[in-house]
Amino acid sequence: MEKRWVLKKQGSEEENEKLANELNIEPVLANLLVQRGVKSFDQAKAFFRPQLDDLYDPFLMKDMDLAIERIEKAIQNNEKILVYGDYDVDGTTSVALVYSFFKEIYDNMGYYVPDRYSEGYGISLQGIQHAQENNYSLIIALDCGIKANEKISYAKQNGIEFIICDHHFPGSELPNAEAVLDPKREDCGYPFKDLSGCGVGFKLIQAYAKTNNIEFERLVQYLDLVVVSIASDIVSITDENRILAHYGLIQLNKDPREGLKSIINLSGLAEKDIAVEDIVFKIGPRINAAGRMESADKAVELLLAVNARKAKLAANSVNFFNDARKNIDRNITQDALRMLALEEEKGEKKATVLYNSKWHKGVVGIVASRLIETYYRPTVVLTASNGLATGSARSVVGYDIYQAIESCSDLLENFGGHMYAAGLTLKIENVPKFAERLEKIVSETIADDQLVPQVDIDARLKLKDITPKFYKILKQFQPFGPGNMAPVFITKDVADDGEGRIVGLSKEHLKLSLVQEDEPFKSYPAIAFQQANLFEYINSGDYFDICYSIDENSFRGITTLQLNIKDIQVNSVIEED
Repeated sequence: MEKRWVLKKQGSEEENEKLANELNIEPVLANLLVQRGVKSFDQAKAFFRPQLDDLYDPFLMKDMDLAIERIEKAIQNNEKILVYGDYDVDGTTSVALVYSFFKEIYDNMGYYVPDRYSEGYGISLQGIQHAQENNYSLIIALDCGIKANEKISYAKQNGIEFIICDHHFPGSELPNAEAVLDPKREDCGYPFKDLSGCGVGFKLIQAYAKTNNIEFERLVQYLDLVVVSIASDIVSITDENRILAHYGLIQLNKDPREGLKSIINLSGLAEKDIAVEDIVFKIGPRINAAGRMESADKAVELLLAVNARKAKLAANSVNFFNDARKNIDRNITQDALRMLALEEEKGEKKATVLYNSKWHKGVVGIVASRLIETYYRPTVVLTASNGLATGSARSVVGYDIYQAIESCSDLLENFGGHMYAAGLTLKIENVPKFAERLEKIVSETIADDQLVPQVDIDARLKLKDITPKFYKILKQFQPFGPGNMAPVFITKDVADDGEGRIVGLSKEHLKLSLVQEDEPFKSYPAIAFQQANLFEYINSGDYFDICYSIDENSFRGITTLQLNIKDIQVNSVIEED
């Protein structure tokens, strides 16, 4: 698939030179910092050395005082408190965090995670009924609830009160809860708006600890859960999230809870310095698989396990679900691609909407993401559940799929989500109308260049500039993620030294050894995933251009630097942002 190469706006020569001198680093590294808003020694210190002391006061969040008062009242009156969370990674880590914290100081606690298939996303009537039947009078809802106005009012009429801890966009009216914690509330002055649901849960326990003279050090043990939520929910790793993720990774690597330790072992990460991408591709999907395939209770049990034996059993169960999930989503993706190939014969579209009543509800979001790899456009994949069509939407860079879906709200039963990912439910008979409407909206609002995959390039670089010292500093830019992605470089006129070969189980990848004209005897190992089709040209010895990130590759106990090639072009055209 053709890709656009776009060079990000560069820092001014004066800014880069000044910062490079202050920090004693290469100008190209200074440029990366300036691009991230880091322009002084003090800002660089805060960026490279995040401090827990710089976390914001949790009481800056609207309604935090009301939430703490209500929880203290519940504990004083020995009320039963139910911790309620969504069934994805953010929700299950949120439940594990808040439940385990309060369970240490108060015994009258329980937790509940809705079933994806019988209850659907968010607050459910079955969940409220469970609270009624078991005499819970207070529900702390995490990673959901911000739009559950009717259900929360119904619960209140039946003697059950709610504290909402959410991070999704509210509707026009807030639910009638005792407290609504959501940094995206228009009237909330909290300085950072992009916390994960688990992050909001962490602010809740931070506020309770502060009020009740519990040392902050006791909260650090929960940061492994927070970083798993931050990475898996694809929130920005900037500002407060950078601090939480930094210390969460330290906790995850040095002293993870038993459940996460078991998942780390099963994922082959035990001997590795775990980074955000390991959570995104290995840890998070396994936790998510429980809710996708059976019940998210299994994921919460895993995260709450306090001894190694129980943790290992729970991890094996979750890993089994993940293997089953992979087989199902692979088959559905192939089925969906066949459907799309037939649709393309009728004319190219700007959006994809597919419905099949037999598809597995738990994997439609993954399938939507996979379809974008082939047909790069906003995509909605739907299946049947409880007599309705339900599913997930995924978007392309720069296009707000949530807003487009919101424009179809009269056709929907409910919906929610973010700019790049959303969930929706509608009557089956409305699917054709929805597909037609969404196609019209996307066609009118999406720019042509948004329909071509884009590689954002941070800076130009010569291969000879990639030294151990250079990488040592570059590594300190971690944790990488939205808002602070791993830097991507462009190097022009490179060639393979003759050692290049095709690798992979399906012979789909390239393993290269690259040289540049001004240093022809120094080679640089590189890997180019899913680009084996270019081998014939590369093997000819001609020059080409690459854009890539720089990684470490460990093999048989030896660690070396490796270029992770994002794209290869001949005589590339580089656009400037």
